[in-house]
Amino acid sequence: MPISEKTRDPLVGYHFALELESVTAGHFREVSGLGSEQQVIEYKAAVKKGGEVVTQKVPGTVKYPDITLKRGITDSMDLWAWREQVIEGKVNAARKNGSIVMFDQANGEVARWNFIDAWPSKITGPSLNAGGNDVAVEEIVITHEKLTRIK
Repeated sequence: MPISEKTRDPLVGYHFALELESVTAGHFREVSGLGSEQQVIEYKAAVKKGGEVVTQKVPGTVKYPDITLKRGITDSMDLWAWREQVIEGKVNAARKNGSIVMFDQANGEVARWNFIDAWPSKITGPSLNAGGNDVAVEEIVITHEKLTRIK
């Protein structure tokens, strides 16, 4: 292998944050829903030679899954206030652009997923158990119009 060829190690996905309008809204322990999928449309057509019927598959509508984030509950009420805007019918005011940012062990940014026109469609408080010693975890689900990975 030539010396100039750089070996890339896989990224470690344990340290990430939510940014809303370029402001860090919190650090989370779990994030899911970073992706896209496309509907597949099957189109049947006859081939000119021989009249054989073939099925062509063409791309349809792009869909973006909701982003689900989980974190240990804190005394910050920012995410609950954001959700309250939607409950009160102020969805347009609640829509925000943002990012999920992943960091390496030295706190350097290694990956970024940007989303647009997002609003919180669900927030869930922790399950509490007086006999347990687990960290209390809250969850927020963010619905958005588009997601792109830029880094």
